Amino acid sequence: MNVSRLGGPILSLFRIVTGLLFALHGLSSIFGLFGGNPVTGKAIPLGTWPGWWAALIQLICGALVLVGLFTRPAAILASGSMAYAYFVVHQPDGLLPLQNGGELSALFCWSFLLVAVLGPGSWALDSLLARRRPATLTAPIAEPTSVPV
Repeated sequence: MNVSRLGGPILSLFRIVTGLLFALHGLSSIFGLFGGNPVTGKAIPLGTWPGWWAALIQLICGALVLVGLFTRPAAILASGSMAYAYFVVHQPDGLLPLQNGGELSALFCWSFLLVAVLGPGSWALDSLLARRRPATLTAPIAEPTSVPV
C-alpha cells in the first residue's frame, strides 16, 4: 500500500476532529451546553471580554475548520486566540503547560497552526470549490507598447 496517498485524508480527519472539538468548546461557553463554560459551568454572559469573544472565535473558527471552508484564515485566527489564551490566562500561573493548566490551549494553538500551514486536506469545501473554479488563462499578457509622440 502506498502510504503517501493517505496524507490528504489523514490531514482532513485531523482538521475535522480539531475543528469539531474547538466548536464544541464555543458551544459550551456561549450556550451553556455540555456542562457550560469550564470555569463556571454556565454560559458566559453576552459580550463579556474576553471570554465570550473567545468562545465566539471557538464556535465560528471551529465550524469553518470542521467543514474546511476558509480553512487557513480560520485556523490562523484560532491559533492566535489560543496563543493569547495561553500567554495571558495560563502562563502567569507557571512556565510549563503542565504547571499552569494550559495544555489544551497549547495543543489547539499548534494544531491550528499546522492546519494553516498544511491546508485543509482533500476532504474540504475549500478543495471542492478549488476544483470547480474555471481554469485561469495561462497565456501571457502582452506588455503595452509605447506610443511615439
